[in-house]
This record gives sequence, structure tokens and C-alpha cells, in this order.
Amino acid sequence: MRIEELRKISDMEWEIPVGTRADMRVPVRLFASRELLEQIIGDKSIEQAINAATLPGLVGAVIVMPDMHQGYGFPIGGIAATAYPGGVVSPGAIGYDINCGVRLLASFVNFDEARSELGTLATLLDQYCPSGVGTKGAIRVSVGELDTVLKDGAHWAQRRGFATEADVRRTEEGGRLDDADPEAVSERAKERGREQIGSLGAGNHFIEVEVVDDIFDEGAAAAMGLRPDCLTVQIHCGSRGLGHQVCTDYVQQFQGAVKKYGIELPDRELVCAPMNSPEARAYLGAMRAAANFAFANRQLLAHSARRAFEEVYRGKSGAHLHQVYDITHNMGKIETHEIEGKAMKVCVHRKGATRAFGPGAPGLPPEYREIGQPVIIPGSMGTASWVLVGTAASMERSFGSSCHGAGRVMSRSRAKKEVRGEELRRQLEGQGIHVRAGSLPGLAEEAPLAYKDVDAVVEIVSKAGIAKKVARLRPVAVIKG
Repeated sequence: MRIEELRKISDMEWEIPVGTRADMRVPVRLFASRELLEQIIGDKSIEQAINAATLPGLVGAVIVMPDMHQGYGFPIGGIAATAYPGGVVSPGAIGYDINCGVRLLASFVNFDEARSELGTLATLLDQYCPSGVGTKGAIRVSVGELDTVLKDGAHWAQRRGFATEADVRRTEEGGRLDDADPEAVSERAKERGREQIGSLGAGNHFIEVEVVDDIFDEGAAAAMGLRPDCLTVQIHCGSRGLGHQVCTDYVQQFQGAVKKYGIELPDRELVCAPMNSPEARAYLGAMRAAANFAFANRQLLAHSARRAFEEVYRGKSGAHLHQVYDITHNMGKIETHEIEGKAMKVCVHRKGATRAFGPGAPGLPPEYREIGQPVIIPGSMGTASWVLVGTAASMERSFGSSCHGAGRVMSRSRAKKEVRGEELRRQLEGQGIHVRAGSLPGLAEEAPLAYKDVDAVVEIVSKAGIAKKVARLRPVAVIKG
């Protein structure tokens, strides 16, 4: 598709009308500048968004964010809402790393005071937070206790002493999705997850130490405990092998479901099932269980990060890492949204997109109800990350959603061909960024040139009014598997 075929709504918003292809049920709305559209046109993500617009039971429009890029069946950076319970649920529109998300912790330790010990901090974070493909986690749980993790998420971690009440309160959905069903999770998935809880994994997952570089909304920053020039820690990971296996299992099962229910799709990777079917109910129970595993996993990593941070900066004022927020970007959630002037219950599929609820939204912690939900947007290594807040406009125009990161422009295989990991590490350390990486090829996969400009992505959602800038964070240490 050429850019000229899109209907321009504004400089930051475009539409693919419902009649563009005969099988589309709803239009596709894109939040992007023309410059970013020219990057997006190069892969199959727009075609995937059009394919997604054929899912049964869709309402509103399929939404795609400026960080969109090609994914499995459904574009990363995409949002789709289906009627509940009359629509369908599609595992590919939620993703393989169920509840991959970002947690931000903040301190009141000033960068200048902390600078000389950042190398030690990076080493301890790498030591205390296991990373890498298939890595075993920080603790071991029994088979029975794993089922409790799958039911209770961060609440399990709180009972075990790994979380505070404030941590749980400042986590999306309070760190636990109701109606999780451990029995719907296969033994293979449980086997993969049981030894990985409390681990970071590999790929684009990371822990990053950052400095609050600039503040754009002093009131919101104060509510979050973000102070200029102070250190923060950001954790990006998900449900590890357990979540991946859950998605694998149900994508395979749903190949039969589409035949059983007579659903025709342009891409078999979009397989789905009616929400009120036994197949969908089982998947939703398993997905919620995997999401709870991810909440618990990030909570254990936060506990380990606190141990490292407070060990290095013991005795310094403000050395405790308080939680700003924990937000997911691969999830299917039953929510109520206004569709054509009427409140409607829907299943919102967010894949590589974050919830961005505006001020006063139900479920926000009391301290954030006036400012809106914090939205954490990681950049690539060597570039900025951002803290935003959701807006009333996001509730009206994007199912209360925003972007989730910078978004890839280069495949991992191509990045490894074009970038030498050792050279990239030297470049980053030359910028004052301490690097701890278990794999130099893995480091090369995540090179900054493989990603869009995160500042440009954030500028689009800000100008479109679906999120509001609060603070910009600058990296000073990166830990990767």
C-alpha cells in the first residue's frame, strides 16, 4: 500500500477506510507522521493491520501506534477490540510473550553522587538478576506453589516478602488478573516456567539504570516521585518460556477452532475462537495465568534490583527504590469503552501497545487518579526512555492505549550482520553507559540503529493527544542477557 492511498485525518493520524478491501469489517487507524509511515511501509505491518480488520466481532477500528512493525499475524503496536461476549479472542493479537511489560523504580540518589559506583551497580544487577536464554530464575518453586503464582501474581510475591503494598498498588490490575486458570496451562508450559521465575531472559529484555534527564510536567513527576538528575531503574521482561508455550499451545488448538466455527481468515496466524466457546474460555484462563506469572516475575526482579541498588548506595539519602508503575504491553483485557456513544464491554487486544487510561479512570491508584495512568516507554540502548500519562482523549480514540517503545526498523538477523557486538559495547561505554551483556550477538540484535527514534514516536502520541509527556530518562547502565 502507498501512503497516497491512506486517508489523512491530521498530521499525526491516518485511516485505511473499511472499503479498501472487501473483507474488512472495520477501518484501520494509524497514529504516525508521514516520515514514520515511510519507514512502516517497508514491512508487512500495514497488510497485517488490514488482515486484523477482518476478525469477527470487531468494534470501532483497528488502531496502530507509531512504533508499529511486523509481528506474528497481528502487527506489533496494534490494538483491536472485539464485542464481549459476542466477538472472538485471537492469541496472535496478544502475542507470544504474554504480559511482556515494563516496571519503573525510582530513587532520590543524585547522579553526580552515584557516578563513581555505577560500574559496581551494573555488575551486581547482572549478578542478582539472572538473564539469558533458558536461564534459571532467582528462586525455586514447587509445582503446587507455581499454581499459586499463576492464580495470585504479585500478591503471591507480597506474601513471600518480595513486594510491598505500594508495589502491588502501583501495578496494572493490582498485579493480578482475576479468573486465571492454572489448569488451562499445559504441563510443558509449567515445566518451562517453574525454574525461570525471577529471571530476565534475552532478546529485547533488559534492566537499565537511568537518570531523570528532563521533566515536562512537574505535578505528575512529583506524584510519581521523579526528581531531576536522580537515578531510576527500568525492568523490561515478561512471562518467559511459560507464556510463550501458552501461546504456542493455543495457536495450535485454534487452528481446529476456526474450522469448527466456520471462521474464514486471510492469515492462519490470526486464528481465533468465539469468546463464549470452551476453546476461548480455556485460552483466556491460561493467558491470565501467564500474565500473573509475568507480574510475579517482574516483582522478583524488582526485589533483586533493590538488593543491588541498596547494597551499592547504602547510607546515601534516598537510596530506596520506590515503584513508579508496572505496565503491560501484550495482553487481552475485558474493559468497558464508549463505542458510537454507548458504553460497551469489549475484549481489548493490545500487542506491543500499553494501556494509557486517563484521569479518573477506575482501577488507578489514588495517587494517580488526578494525573492519569503512568505510561512507560523504553527506547533502545543508548537512547532515551520516556514517562508519559494517559489522557481522556486516549479513552475516546485508542481504547485507552498508547505506544509501547521505539519499534524495530531492522530485523534481528540483519542487525547481527550489520553490527559487531564488541564495537557496539565500546560505543555505548564511550557514551558513559556501562554495559553488562551475556551475549555479544544478542547485544548487536538490539543496536540503536535497529529501532525507530523513540523521541519521534513519543512526539506523535503527544501531539495526537493520546498521551502526555512527564519525564525523559537517559541511560547510564544496561544489563542484557
